[in-house]
Amino acid sequence: MTQNLADTTRPAADATAHEAAAPAPATGGTSRDWWRDAVIYQVYPRSFADSNGDGMGDLPGIRSRLPYLRDLGVDAVWLSPFYASPQADAGYDVADYRAVDPMFGTLLDADALIRDAHELGLRIIVDLVPNHSSDQHEWFQRALREGPASPLRERYHFRPGKGENGELPPNDWESIFGGPAWTRTENPDGTPGDWYLHLFAPEQPDFNWENPAVADEFRSILRFWLDMGVDGFRIDVAHGLVKAPGLPDIGGADQLKLLGNDVMPFFDQDGVHEIYRSWRKILDEYPGRRIGVAEAWTPTVQRTANYVRPDELHQAFNFQYLGTGWEAAALREVIDVSLDSMRPVDAPTTWVLSNHDVTRHATRFANPPGLGTQIRTPGDRELGLRRARAATLLMLALPGSAYVYQGEELGLPDVTDLPDEVRQDPSFFRQAGQDGYRDGCRVPIPWSGTEAPYGFGPVAGGPSWLPQPAEWAALSVEAQTGDPTSTLELYRSALAVRRTQSDLGAGTEVEWLDAPEGTLAFRRGAFVCTVNTTGEPVRIPAPGKLLLSSVELVVDGGETVLAPDSTGWWAV
Repeated sequence: MTQNLADTTRPAADATAHEAAAPAPATGGTSRDWWRDAVIYQVYPRSFADSNGDGMGDLPGIRSRLPYLRDLGVDAVWLSPFYASPQADAGYDVADYRAVDPMFGTLLDADALIRDAHELGLRIIVDLVPNHSSDQHEWFQRALREGPASPLRERYHFRPGKGENGELPPNDWESIFGGPAWTRTENPDGTPGDWYLHLFAPEQPDFNWENPAVADEFRSILRFWLDMGVDGFRIDVAHGLVKAPGLPDIGGADQLKLLGNDVMPFFDQDGVHEIYRSWRKILDEYPGRRIGVAEAWTPTVQRTANYVRPDELHQAFNFQYLGTGWEAAALREVIDVSLDSMRPVDAPTTWVLSNHDVTRHATRFANPPGLGTQIRTPGDRELGLRRARAATLLMLALPGSAYVYQGEELGLPDVTDLPDEVRQDPSFFRQAGQDGYRDGCRVPIPWSGTEAPYGFGPVAGGPSWLPQPAEWAALSVEAQTGDPTSTLELYRSALAVRRTQSDLGAGTEVEWLDAPEGTLAFRRGAFVCTVNTTGEPVRIPAPGKLLLSSVELVVDGGETVLAPDSTGWWAV
């Protein structure tokens, strides 16, 4: 199944050609530490741009839109999975880690995309899925065909069942997508067989990282893509690779309620850190400062910091910040805890508001607080967008690296009224699992025109793998470009200011200033950020010269009125 790029282009091991066209350093940093202040844009390939009109985004489509990302002002692009996959979980079930799925293109397309990105000064980060494979992966298929004696079964977690005839799962673990985390196999002779572990969908069997062959394979996969010229990896389920010895029972149901609050026997085990220390050595061998980014859901920011110690990965997603509501005291607390936790390990703090797994923040902030990160109601969309714009300026003013999810620069809300017949999130089809509404944040983004698919594909009225709302015509890139009040132009301006203000970007400190209840004010050198999270205007002394604001702010006689749900940037 693997496509061999080396047969048709330069030798795969030639990384120097890419390095010769390496991107310029990120804002305020050096070539050594570009990730410390980078703004990284997440592309969800199937929903970004469709080059051939089949309704599915693809690599040539992404390549055609790279100039847009350069002009937006981001430093790097993170691509969600585009590997060969049956697509049981939108590509997070990988059948071949060295091949591009035909729906997205070919390895030649990937190579061209990486080269073009580097010529435009953009870095490319690719998703890596090491916790599990597809059940169609060659290893797993051979393990099934060869039966209980197959040595390939040691590369996954096959176990005999409990009960008189092995009819019960080996332990009480529950799948993140709902139901038991175990599925029983059938032996080659047709008799009931062992069970295999899958923390997610049954089509995603978990690797056994205690088996040396698994570790060897992923070191090889890392080198394959590093040789292709990628600048780093976002590591999916980075906290899940190692399971507690003996796979012990948890002792209760509703285990999803414990996630993020306790160390589970299948998540955030200390053994994962040895894996990332070995990966760091490989990353450091390559020129251009390649990086690893952990998707690590941990009980505390302090435990997240373990993944970015100096000999491990470079960044880790700050999910505690993502899950914080629009409330001044809570935001100040999570900002302080985040910075304090990363400072001892000399790692940058990351800030993120949306991604492909959670409801877009324009919709989360449109709803009452406390509803979580997957919300099914649209809420007050005008209020949600107002708060989302303010939250963006707050995020981009904080020390460290920021992530932008495709379409948030357009102010896109979640699509909360998708009919059941078009839904594709696998967790939607399993009872008692995740809320199953991730499709709402994955609807293809609008580029131009007044008719769906709004420039997502090459033909007006053409297909789109998820339907786009009619009101998105007013939110397209074309509709917002040149409008000084648009969310797109706000993002462009904010990223431009971030590049020119030397006190923004990398760093570990904020100086909190006195501010009325419900507001925040902090200084970073000659820069001040003010935030009003309340629904009422608040008058304060003007900190200096207004650089940018999420809504119009009035400066009057040395004072300013902070508009409700707004953020301002000031030069002092």
